[in-house]
Amino acid sequence: MSGGRQRTLFQSWGNTAPRSQSRSQDGRSAETGPAATPTPGDGFHDGEEDDDDVLLVAVFEAERSLGSPRPDSGSLQPASLPGFDLSSGDVWIYPSNYPLRPYQFDMARAALFQNTLVCLPTGLGKTFIAAVVMYNFYRWYPSGKIVFMAPTKPLVAQQIEACYKVMGIPQEHMTEMTGKTQALNRQNIWNAKRVVFLTPQVMMNDLSREACPAADVKCLVVDEAHKALGNHAYCQVVRELCNYTRQFRILALTATPGSDVKAVQQVLSNLMISHLEVRSENSLDLQPYSHQRQVEKFVVPLGTELIAIQSLYLQVLESFTQRLLKAGALIHKDIANLTKYQIVLSREQFRKNPPANIMGTQRGMVEGDYALCISLYHGYELLLQMGMRSLYSYLEGILDGSKGMTRARNELCKNTVFKELYEQLKAMFSNGSSLFHSQIGSENKKQFIYSHPKLQKLEEVVVGHFKTWADSGGPKISEGKNSGVNTRVMIFSSFRDSVQEIAEMLSRHDPLVRVMTFVGHSSGKNTKGFTQKEQLEVMKRFREGGYNTLVSTCVGEEGLDIGEVDLIVCFDAQKSPIRLVQRMGRTGRKRQGRIVVLLAEGREERNYNQSQCSKRNIYKTIVGNGNKSFHLYCNSPRMIPDGINPVAHKMHITTGEYESSSVSKYSSKPGRKSNILLPESFTLHRNPAVKRKRLPE
Repeated sequence: MSGGRQRTLFQSWGNTAPRSQSRSQDGRSAETGPAATPTPGDGFHDGEEDDDDVLLVAVFEAERSLGSPRPDSGSLQPASLPGFDLSSGDVWIYPSNYPLRPYQFDMARAALFQNTLVCLPTGLGKTFIAAVVMYNFYRWYPSGKIVFMAPTKPLVAQQIEACYKVMGIPQEHMTEMTGKTQALNRQNIWNAKRVVFLTPQVMMNDLSREACPAADVKCLVVDEAHKALGNHAYCQVVRELCNYTRQFRILALTATPGSDVKAVQQVLSNLMISHLEVRSENSLDLQPYSHQRQVEKFVVPLGTELIAIQSLYLQVLESFTQRLLKAGALIHKDIANLTKYQIVLSREQFRKNPPANIMGTQRGMVEGDYALCISLYHGYELLLQMGMRSLYSYLEGILDGSKGMTRARNELCKNTVFKELYEQLKAMFSNGSSLFHSQIGSENKKQFIYSHPKLQKLEEVVVGHFKTWADSGGPKISEGKNSGVNTRVMIFSSFRDSVQEIAEMLSRHDPLVRVMTFVGHSSGKNTKGFTQKEQLEVMKRFREGGYNTLVSTCVGEEGLDIGEVDLIVCFDAQKSPIRLVQRMGRTGRKRQGRIVVLLAEGREERNYNQSQCSKRNIYKTIVGNGNKSFHLYCNSPRMIPDGINPVAHKMHITTGEYESSSVSKYSSKPGRKSNILLPESFTLHRNPAVKRKRLPE
């Protein structure tokens, strides 16, 4: 659909649709409000205009050009807003080529008139709602700017295509900007384009350089809005825009509004939200469009081998925490249940109110002990949640200097218990990057070292899923090497070392389990993550069935379209209910899904239970008490002139094929095998002499 064709249609819609409606004395439509939806007899056209309609439009345009008054207008003319196109303002467009979901229609309508937070479970159409809202502001403000912010570059690339496919805004009016776009060119792009998709960091940089025409921004969409806490770039962008104008609409999107009520209020305040549209999985209006998701929790005992390593590690922790206890800088005496977060809080308290007996160089020694204990307790969490190999990799990074903790390395090397512990781990995992130990036997097979009992349970669940699916006669893929059952599994683990370990374990079950990894960009010295192009390629191959199992870090939790998944496995559980909700939302989109949560007995199990309790409390507060529970923004701007009350006009939107401006050079031909699984750059013990593997050209 060309830009010229759309402008003509916009004018005709704005002038023909509402003319059969009478206006009241105050200039408002006789319709009951913005919720009103016209009937076919009231100017509601689902198809193309007939010749009479076209002629009527032409006559009206001629009359207006001669200054003739509208025959149906009231005695009071609408007050204008700068940049608002009065000819298109009487209607707002909603696509009829998608099945009508009442909750989406209601949310889109609300977001046109107030700054709105849309909280909707993953997979139920938040991007669709955003596309509808953006499209209407694009019509209403022909010279205004529409901005869509997403937290990551792959998500930006995904959302620009998704929005185009919904509403078909001409591609020549849209653009995607990243940090790689030269700053000198970005100002020209801002001037030339009307709909901009970018990360908040790029937006903030352009605002600070005055490259972005801030006063022209009329609609701002904030994806993954729960991130708008503290001094996040989202918050900076909104504050900076307000220095130029308050006349812009904000639409915030999220699957879960926050980890607690206080965090939710922060998001609402930072994004100037005046209206909430919140739905949970149990909301009645979502039931026809969501599928049942079966959640199973498996609590796994630590096992004798891991408990022995834990015992040694606790002795190491005790030797260093005792220093803080003796100095009066730490009050927690339960070493086994002490957390990294508690130590951080204790350090903050120490800095605010240091004991009178600790002065000068002694205070610096205490600060060093705090830093050392925080590092060691991070390793303790790795041991309990991820296993012995993850702990070994972390400690090795400290000792080889790659993590830059010189004092920690010097202190640990003096500790005899630590030396004993490290030698035991080294004996198990020091054979290069492979996680396999050769075993001489009749079949000369390789034996996998399970560094945590959860790995065995994970293997059992995943292999059992594929075997059960095959035996049940479910849908199949029958294309060459990718033939097999048409089901997909996604596994989440918070740490890259664990992601690689899981992938190598499951790769032994090829071709039943065809596994690949999915990680974000890396800031580490030893490993490199996936570039944006590699991430997009991974998602594409997973959706198309080239692989059936994806092992992902948190980069796969939010927003990215990874296709339909039948089984989600959470290898670790975080305290934050946000991450858990995001993970679980990856299944149950088109058919029934299963979610398996693997928990180590003890601390991790308690964290999970606490997370579930927090999640229930948040939704109970928001859904149960509605807007009364929070302080909402009172001055949400009116973006439609007084005297104009747009009504819904449902019509078929025709969109062409989206042409990506940054087609990945890594894209492969159908049936072409990828070597993206565990690239050399992602191995834990990288050989500097080995060049990084690339995806096939």
